Amino acid sequence: MTIDVLLLGRPGCHLCDDARTIVSDVIEQARAAGEPVALREQSIVDDDDLRRRFGELIPVVFVGDRQVAQWRVDPVRLRRQIDQAVSGS
Repeated sequence: MTIDVLLLGRPGCHLCDDARTIVSDVIEQARAAGEPVALREQSIVDDDDLRRRFGELIPVVFVGDRQVAQWRVDPVRLRRQIDQAVSGS
């Protein structure tokens, strides 16, 4: 089973750029450890519902259905969330 990591953001958002770097690095580490992780990015710009729900909170990161970060991404916490999702806890 692949663990989906979703990064919500928008173009021109410097915090989103920072988050993308951190999330990509953590996912690379998880993949190197053999964990099946996929990254998906989505802009809130073209989605009224996402813009309404997360407009002031971006970047927002989900691991599966669980929101694990907003504004700033802690790489240690993100890795722990990915590990938990892989183990099913």
